[in-house]
Amino acid sequence: MAHREVGQMSLADALVSGVGANAVLDRLSELIDWEAIASKLSAVHGSRYGRKAYPPIVMLKALLLAQWHGLSDPALEAALADRLSFRRFCGLAVDDATPDHATISRFRAALREDGLAEAVFTEVTRQIDKRGLILRRGTLIDASLVEASVARPKPPEEPGPPGPDGRPPSKLVRSPLDPEAAWAKKGGQRYFGYKVHVGVDQGSGIVRRHRLTPGKVNDTVEADALICGDEKAVYADQGYDKKARRETLKARGAKDRLMHRPNKHHPLTRWQERRNDLIARRRAPVEQVFARLKHLHGWARVRYRGVARNAVHLALLCTALNLRRLVTLMAKKVPKARTA
Repeated sequence: MAHREVGQMSLADALVSGVGANAVLDRLSELIDWEAIASKLSAVHGSRYGRKAYPPIVMLKALLLAQWHGLSDPALEAALADRLSFRRFCGLAVDDATPDHATISRFRAALREDGLAEAVFTEVTRQIDKRGLILRRGTLIDASLVEASVARPKPPEEPGPPGPDGRPPSKLVRSPLDPEAAWAKKGGQRYFGYKVHVGVDQGSGIVRRHRLTPGKVNDTVEADALICGDEKAVYADQGYDKKARRETLKARGAKDRLMHRPNKHHPLTRWQERRNDLIARRRAPVEQVFARLKHLHGWARVRYRGVARNAVHLALLCTALNLRRLVTLMAKKVPKARTA
C-alpha cells in the first residue's frame, strides 16, 4: 500500500524554520542514516482501507520521541500536533496532519508482530559501531526488576490444598490481568513484574544486548545471551558466578571478571574479597543504564502487559538510549577551540 506524502515544505515552514530548534534532534538527523533504518521497516504496511498510512520512518521517529520524553500515546499525539521540533525531526511539514494515538498504537503492534523493533536496535547499534564508538574493552552485564503495570495480586482468602511435597500453597499468586508477570525477591523485598537484562559496552555506555523476562527468572539464565563474544572482558556480580561460564570465557580469550560467590562450605578468601571490590567498581556504570531507564525515561513500571509487548518497548528504549549516547560521544570527539 502506498504511503501518504509528508514533508512537502511550504512558505509557512520557511517562516518558522528557526523556531523551536532542538540541537539534539537536529544532530541526530545528521548523524544517523535514516534511510538505512527505513529499509528495515519496509515490511510494515498500512491497511488497504481508509486513509493512506504514514511512512514507517515517520512513525518510528515519533516513537523514539515518546521514549526520550516519557510520553504515552495520547501525549505523543498532542506533542506532535504542538511542537515544531518534533514535527521537524519526524519530517512533517507545518500543515501536515499528525498521527493520532490509535495509529501510533497500531504501528507499535506492527513492530512486535514483525520483530522489527529489534532490527531497528541492531541497525542503530551497527551505525554507532561504524563510527568507532563501541570499544569492546569489556561488557558489563546486569539485571534489574521493573514493577508490572497492573496492581499486585492479593493472596487468596481461602488457602488451597498442600502440594505433593506436603508444603502449603504459595501466597504469591499470579495476576489474572497479566499472567506473565511474576514475583521476585531482592534485598529482602518482594517485587512483582518483569526483569530487564542488559549487556553494556565498557567505556562507551552503549547497550549492545538486552532481554526481558518475567521477574522470577534468575539473572544467570540470560547471562550468556548478553555476552557479545568480541569483548576483551566480561564484568558481572556474584549472581553470574558459574564454572562453565568462566571456562567459556577463558576458551574465547576473554578475561573473566565475574565476582566470586561464597557458600556455607567455601567462604570468600581475602584475595577473592579484594577482587570482588575491584570488579564492583568497574561494573558500576551499568547501573547508570537502569537509572536512565527508570528515572529519565519513566520506566519505573512497565507500560504494557505481557513479555512480548514490553520487550518491544525495551528495544525502543535501548535504541533511544543509544541514540542519545551517540550525540554525547560525538560531542566529546570534537576538540574544543583554544582560548586566547
